[in-house]
Amino acid sequence: MTAQQLKNSILQLAVQGKLVPQDPSDEPASILLEKIRAEKERLVKEGRLKRDKSSFPIADDEVPFELPDTWEWVRLKDLCIKIGSGSTPTGGKTVYKNHGVKFIRSQNVYDDGLRLDNVAYISEEVNQQKIGSYVYPNDILLNITGGSIGRCAIVPNDFDGANVNQHVMIIRLVDTAINRYIHSVLISSYIQNMIMGVQVGVSREGLSAAKLMDFLIPIPPHSEQIQILACIDALLPRIADYDAAEQKLTALNAKFPDQLKKSILQSAVQGKLVEQDPNDEPASVLLERIRAEKEQLIKNGKLKKEKPLLPITEDDIPFDVPDSWKWCRLGDLGRFVRGSGIKRNELVTTGVPCVRYGEIYTTYDIAMTDAVSFVGESLADACKPVKHGDLLMTLTGETKEDIGKTVAFLGKERTVIGGDLATFSHSVNPLWLSYMMNSPHAVQSKRMLGTGNIIVHISCDKLSSILIPLPPLAEQKRIVAKCEEMMVAVEGLGGNK
Repeated sequence: MTAQQLKNSILQLAVQGKLVPQDPSDEPASILLEKIRAEKERLVKEGRLKRDKSSFPIADDEVPFELPDTWEWVRLKDLCIKIGSGSTPTGGKTVYKNHGVKFIRSQNVYDDGLRLDNVAYISEEVNQQKIGSYVYPNDILLNITGGSIGRCAIVPNDFDGANVNQHVMIIRLVDTAINRYIHSVLISSYIQNMIMGVQVGVSREGLSAAKLMDFLIPIPPHSEQIQILACIDALLPRIADYDAAEQKLTALNAKFPDQLKKSILQSAVQGKLVEQDPNDEPASVLLERIRAEKEQLIKNGKLKKEKPLLPITEDDIPFDVPDSWKWCRLGDLGRFVRGSGIKRNELVTTGVPCVRYGEIYTTYDIAMTDAVSFVGESLADACKPVKHGDLLMTLTGETKEDIGKTVAFLGKERTVIGGDLATFSHSVNPLWLSYMMNSPHAVQSKRMLGTGNIIVHISCDKLSSILIPLPPLAEQKRIVAKCEEMMVAVEGLGGNK
């Protein structure tokens, strides 16, 4: 049960006479209502109040639930000397002032009271033109339109006055001593459901005064009202504490899947996700074979000789890895090729698939097989190709978290890449390397290497320098299988990409 549901439940018990026990010695609510009727009649005779149209008798089929014997049902209009909304002055917002008479709008009305930080003001002249919707201390204000319909506040008894617009209803009681109890009824799910059920208009976003006047209000004896309010006052702080704890738990639950994924990836890159097999060919042999292959390609003129990478010192190594692993730099495993810019007007509906910057999404999209954009054959010939197994990495972003986003390309169709992307051709397991480059270790490395404020950049040379803990090829495959299994389990917990 959420905090709001708990609050609703308490208020519903209150309005049904189930929150506190009844005392048979209490003066019944019928006496209270008779006093209210007598006071209204006195005001009418003195010319201070117009006589209402007689209320319709309350039929048995109108009554939504049974009440204790000492309680009574009454229409809201019979408790009030005013139910009416305001209006927007001619000229709308243009007549608002920096000071003057406060002008309360729906954004100022909340169940826990008025919030006047952003209150508007109108001149005294405009206020006099709208004097019928002037707000007095102890009035109840109810929002009657829009997304905040049903929000309700009591005007403090030390309030210095205001006016309201057409989105706010003034409810002025004959007996202000019962205004807190009536407020509790109005914000209960009983009345809130009625408000939602009787909205009028094509857009169903308005509650009329005529409908509101006929709402049935359950009235307990005055002494029981005091007990009900005392009980609510004692419970609300606990509900607020519950709400704070609930929000904290909700925030933790929202973060948990992402944090768990990061923990899985970090365990993977530290050699803690799967067991090592002493029969695996060690990573040092794999690394030496990759170096030999690169040397041969350079000798054959198929690859340009690259600038040597910095050697790795003991101080560079951020954490220990298993004995069969080997620390290297990303550039030791392959080579980068930067993409070329493709303008939006150069895209076509069919042709050669083209991966663009915006198609590389989030940290856990570790692979892609299809591009959603296309270029013509002639433009494709001038673009950089991407082949099955290559990594694709973003080179720019709005924040340092956006740079170096990495996916393994597993498509088999001829495909090219656009600008702000680079391909990385390599000789290791592409899915393992994609997991690696999206791990907390690699993300932190990319963040440290990014430059720029408005747009953040990272170069291929800087990406090449990132330290990589390299496991044996066979273990890379086991890591991928375990990561995929665990990521699916995390998604089952409600994790999002």
